[in-house]
Amino acid sequence: MFDQVIAAFDRKDYRTAARLVKELLQTSPKDPWVQFYVGRLHEVSGKLDLAEKIYRQLLREVTNPKLAAQTRQGIQRLETLMQERRKQAIAQAANAPDSHEPGFLILESAKPEAKAAIAQGLAKVTKLDAYTARLQIPSRGWRLYRSSNMGELQVYTQELQDAGVPVFNVSLADIQKIQVFRVQYFQAIEPQAHVVCYNEADQLGTISFRWAEVNQRVEGLLPIFEQVVDLDVRNRLQRKEQTQDYARFCDLHLFSRGCILRFYDGAYQFNQGVDFSSAEVAQKDVTTRGYWNRLIEFLTMQLPKVPIWSDFTPFAETAIDQTENLQRLKPHINLFRQVASDWDPAFQLYSSAIFLKNRTS
Repeated sequence: MFDQVIAAFDRKDYRTAARLVKELLQTSPKDPWVQFYVGRLHEVSGKLDLAEKIYRQLLREVTNPKLAAQTRQGIQRLETLMQERRKQAIAQAANAPDSHEPGFLILESAKPEAKAAIAQGLAKVTKLDAYTARLQIPSRGWRLYRSSNMGELQVYTQELQDAGVPVFNVSLADIQKIQVFRVQYFQAIEPQAHVVCYNEADQLGTISFRWAEVNQRVEGLLPIFEQVVDLDVRNRLQRKEQTQDYARFCDLHLFSRGCILRFYDGAYQFNQGVDFSSAEVAQKDVTTRGYWNRLIEFLTMQLPKVPIWSDFTPFAETAIDQTENLQRLKPHINLFRQVASDWDPAFQLYSSAIFLKNRTS
């Protein structure tokens, strides 16, 4: 009967092939050749995921050289077809509005028990081996996985989500719509909060808001680099860049207003407005770090149920190597640097991505 099955596939008589394979399944369901032709039926009917699953399972188990060779050919056909479908989808997406807008594809973290299944989905779409794919999945926080135009990213996002991979994308245009205000100090804290701040045009003004309007908080440490002189292994003087300190940032997200209130320990005017410490405490700790800690303690007390996102550092380490679109972001960070750093727009991307994803979820 196998000769009849082969002949039916050769003349593309898939109805007859299906009938014959159904009969073979009733008599020899575990026969590897029968399973192979079940995979072929899935392949020709467009059920590529089912076909691939059968082919890969066969490839792990069969010892027959002829069957193994035909199974590999089947996998190759599927990969070629999937690549062609992706090209068509990207070409179709290119005609959509804003498809050429820069954007970012972000991979979310996964629990250890879920990593194996997610890694299989990631490997399938990206053609990585399962071990390498697993290493790409963060255990905490997020990973900037890809930076490209939105047309391409939307196709990849859909493919990855269909494969069970937790990803999402954000566009540069949507990030730029979020207003960022650089807070100088609290003028008042009750019954409403009043902050003195700079807008994106560096104009000084005030914003009043209710504490209930704050939806989430984002914190991050941005390294401050300095050029230092050191000795190399041959005791020769060399100049290199080292992290000398960290700047502390805290963003408050107000979804309803489409804005972020950004606090920075080096710019906040602790000698102005509301004093968050008692005279006794202030005498013991008059450093900027001490004042900043008391401000953060106040925000925590005022916003006890507001989610806090603080995994910026591992995200930034994956972002600073993808500079092309990252450098198009205006960081809205008034941190004095001798040389521009990609850590600044990375924080803007991190905070904005959290804003956009959670505002719509």
